[in-house]
Amino acid sequence: MWLPLAPDGPRFAAIAGAITAEIRRGRLVPGERLPSSRALATTLGVHRNTVLAALAELEAQGWIATRPAQGTFVSTALPPTGPGPGLRPPSAPGFAIPPVPVAPPPATPPTDRRTVLLSAGVPDPRRFPVDLLARAWRRAVRRRAPTLLTYGPPEGYPPLRAALAAWIRRARGVAASAEHVLVTRGSQMALDVCARALLRPGDRVAVEALGYRPAWDALRLAGAVLVPIAVDRDGLDVAALARAHARSPLRALYTTPHHQYPTTVTMSAGRRLALAALAARARLIVLEDDYDHEFHYDGHPVAPLAAADPTGQVIYIGTLSKVLAPGLRLGFAIAPPPVIAAVARWRSAMDRQGDLAMEAAVAELIGDGELERHVRKMRVLYQARRDALVAALTRQLGGAVTATAPRGGISLWAEVAPDLDLAAWLAAAAARGVVVAPGARYTFDGAEPGALRLVFAPHTPAELERAVAVLAATRPRTPATSRRPSGSGSGRRAGPSGSSPPRR
Repeated sequence: MWLPLAPDGPRFAAIAGAITAEIRRGRLVPGERLPSSRALATTLGVHRNTVLAALAELEAQGWIATRPAQGTFVSTALPPTGPGPGLRPPSAPGFAIPPVPVAPPPATPPTDRRTVLLSAGVPDPRRFPVDLLARAWRRAVRRRAPTLLTYGPPEGYPPLRAALAAWIRRARGVAASAEHVLVTRGSQMALDVCARALLRPGDRVAVEALGYRPAWDALRLAGAVLVPIAVDRDGLDVAALARAHARSPLRALYTTPHHQYPTTVTMSAGRRLALAALAARARLIVLEDDYDHEFHYDGHPVAPLAAADPTGQVIYIGTLSKVLAPGLRLGFAIAPPPVIAAVARWRSAMDRQGDLAMEAAVAELIGDGELERHVRKMRVLYQARRDALVAALTRQLGGAVTATAPRGGISLWAEVAPDLDLAAWLAAAAARGVVVAPGARYTFDGAEPGALRLVFAPHTPAELERAVAVLAATRPRTPATSRRPSGSGSGRRAGPSGSSPPRR
């Protein structure tokens, strides 16, 4: 530890004064261990006895405390003196200029092991293929350590880019090769770097009026002016989108057409065709977020917009957070190679590259077919959990909640009777250990649409049954005060079911 010592006076007093000043500045904090007297003497170039005299003086004044066999520490009960001239107390902030404001994430309620988070949009961590991933990681690092433990391309590990392209071609019908793929740390990063690369300050970007707030934040931070567009049982209202563009030209659209977030409705075929025609006519960038394509239960999944994009205007964004786990931080963007090159430059400035070893391990899981086998198992499991939740809601809350089984996704969107005090209900349920996300969390204007988002994927049927029993027991028996209708097209009859997780 280096200390600036006063040039005049006894050396022990200069050392004591310098340590006192460091404590008062907050550079040494209560409870922090000081270097040994020998180490301080060597660093400061003085005799050890001089340091011992300084420490004795500080201990007498109450600035430090000695613990036998442990060392010397800054006192946890400092003397009651104010800061000296030009000094600030340790608790003062270290930066005087406030940062640019960003909307805070939703508050996370305190939980314990018994809490059932019906609001947490994640897969079941108990079903994570730990052994498969561990073996793949060891194989990858053992074979290619010199390549994986150094700097790599910002576009991502080349074999993973190729594996993702092959998987997306096969499973989703999107014509892509490795050079069309950018690997990112989650789909949130993919959206962020695409927005920064493609948008200019002041560009108008259409978003679904019921949607994903972190995506809206990313677009705003890229300088976009957001224009909310209504959502109904057929997905995004393309006619309303066309009217918004006619009023003032739009640069881009952010949309979740496969499983609309959070209602999980699928955009109808007619609207998909109308959207493709509008995008081509208006030269509209389409940011398509297909965050949980793998989980479809009734029939075949609808092909992404990117699978029928003759003009090359769709940026296709996806994630492995729902397939594996959000903690792995793996997402991707698929676009024409010139766009990928431009976006990669932004990614390089932000994050340089991803975790090459993890990317190599996941590339092996895809190449070996293990990832698709895991997806098939989870699809069967989550469908059973979806059915269990819908059955429990119908049986125990049939008069209060309308829930239809979603065709896909890992959560559902349930409409609530208008005479229920939703805020009081959710607060009472949370006090009993069941946390549910209110629909207002997803409306553009913050209005309450009279709906709940209930995540079923990480919970067993028995856990879901118990959670619904708590909701039934805490349901208010008195009518709620009038609920104002949500604006910006986010009406409470937006969708029949389903919700996706707060993801990325």
